[in-house]
Amino acid sequence: MSVVSYRQENFVGIVTIERPEALNALNSEVLGELNQIFANIDLETTRVVLLTGSGTKSFVAGADISEMMPLNRAQGAKFSNKGNEIFRKIENFPIPVIAVVNGFALGGGCEIAMSCDFRVCSENAVFGQPEVGLGITPGFGGTQRLARLIGAGKAKELIYTGNAIKADEALRVGLVNHIFPQEQLMEEAMKIANKIAKNAPFAVRASKKAINEGLELDIDRAIIVEEKLFGDCFTTEDQKTGMNAFLNKIKNVEFKNK
Repeated sequence: MSVVSYRQENFVGIVTIERPEALNALNSEVLGELNQIFANIDLETTRVVLLTGSGTKSFVAGADISEMMPLNRAQGAKFSNKGNEIFRKIENFPIPVIAVVNGFALGGGCEIAMSCDFRVCSENAVFGQPEVGLGITPGFGGTQRLARLIGAGKAKELIYTGNAIKADEALRVGLVNHIFPQEQLMEEAMKIANKIAKNAPFAVRASKKAINEGLELDIDRAIIVEEKLFGDCFTTEDQKTGMNAFLNKIKNVEFKNK
């Protein structure tokens, strides 16, 4: 991989977009490599993924405008579809994916961050959907996910004006979960990831599936999804391990992902 790297620390996979000279902007090469990397993550040995950008200035500054500039209608729709396919893959990835936003998250950068389960950011992070100033709409799910995350009214204001918001405002409106100093960002993100990784992997994955699927359903059908996944947990060794540890006051239990 030349523009996206992958490394693993224990049960945590770290995906880094590596185009610092272009502020980690998304182009077809980046999207293709992201697709390959997520397709090859070993779910037996990986329990959480952190997604970030290289450097301390930009997470992802947007989609590559130089690549988009000459597109016609059909090519524009195809480019949008390519981004949406990989972002949906991230959104529906079986294990949690946390966006570690280390600077600008604009346009496609905000959109890929929103496709993750949740977001943590540095104090210098900036979020926004400035596409209307370029004569286009958000094309990688921004019109859909932003409204779902922060409400239609605020999302419409940000998209219609093209205004960006800083980290503290992103936290206030619920776009991010935590803000950390830049020099502590990855360390703090790893702490969160490791806390998740210590829990029963099947239960975490089932919880993600229940939330994602339930959000698309009315409450009566959504709780049926939850009931089934809850029942599925009782087929695992980890359920027996966890409950036995609780009942017998055993600490530091290790789940086996079985």
